[in-house]
Amino acid sequence: MRAWGRHEYGKLYESWPKDSQGQPEEPAFLTTCTSLDLEAQMVQSMLEAFGIPSFRHLPGDGAFGELIVGMSGSGIDIYVPKSSLAQAQELIR
Repeated sequence: MRAWGRHEYGKLYESWPKDSQGQPEEPAFLTTCTSLDLEAQMVQSMLEAFGIPSFRHLPGDGAFGELIVGMSGSGIDIYVPKSSLAQAQELIR
């Protein structure tokens, strides 16, 4: 049986670019989205449509807020591979 949500991390690892030693490329900060709407989901969906992997990070106590209240009060940071940062910035403009 697969653990809840665990398959997403495997998918991200597989799609994330690797360096010459096979290690995942360094992530780069792209943007902070508000957590009151679907902005983060829309940004990540657009990036995925263009073949750019991304992940969310909830700064501060955001993970606790999302668990208790259903949203992060401090927003959602989105990271992409460093080599895709310029293209991702252009897409979200």
